[in-house]
Amino acid sequence: MDPATIVGIVLAFIAVFTAQILEGGSPGSIFLLPPLILVFVGTLGAAMAGGTLKDTLGLVESFKRVLLSKAATPDALVEDIVKLAEKARREGLLALEDAMKEVQDPFLKKGLQLAIDGTDSEELAAILEAEVDAKKKADKQAATFFTAMGGYAPTVGIIGTVLGLIHVLENLSQPEKLGHLIAGAFVATLWGVLSANVLWLPMGAKLKRISEMEVAQMELVIAGIINIQAGANPRLVAQKLRSLLPPGAAKQKEAA
Repeated sequence: MDPATIVGIVLAFIAVFTAQILEGGSPGSIFLLPPLILVFVGTLGAAMAGGTLKDTLGLVESFKRVLLSKAATPDALVEDIVKLAEKARREGLLALEDAMKEVQDPFLKKGLQLAIDGTDSEELAAILEAEVDAKKKADKQAATFFTAMGGYAPTVGIIGTVLGLIHVLENLSQPEKLGHLIAGAFVATLWGVLSANVLWLPMGAKLKRISEMEVAQMELVIAGIINIQAGANPRLVAQKLRSLLPPGAAKQKEAA
């Protein structure tokens, strides 16, 4: 998996807790149950209200994608497509039916099957591009849910602070309690801002980035299959596909 998100979140929390300790405070002082419940459950509820039940049920799967997604390897995909192009050039499209058993990418496998079945190139491209568009929409909705949580969390935290200050005003007759109560009131705002900027907004951005990389892989597949179906020279296929790679990946491959 790509550890960037987990490492980034851990670093952010370490920075917060280190600052708390250096200021002479205790990290345990911000782990108060009422603010935590209000901020996290309240934020989830607000995001649910702005979406559909299906969006909320997909939250667990979105968490998995954010935390466990693998780094894209477009150069390896190009190599696989070029090998398939060489085989198709030598033995014909039908020879790819046996080669499909070794193909791991489900989108590539689907495209190859359409090509082997004799699907017209324009229709094949239209079918695969429609799947790419559907994926973009689904991924956008998943990212939007996290972004919405990032927008609601600070406001929910302020609501928690207001509730805490109401409790403070109810205890003005007990000055010895006021310091503790006021500090506790602001914990909700802390968690609202912290969760938005360390959890929800970065996760939404990560989902968008994952989607961009996966869509780029799918576009490579479409270009590769169209060229294979047309019987293009494998070297030409390799050059066309590598021209679609990110600059860093392309340079690395050329150096290799």
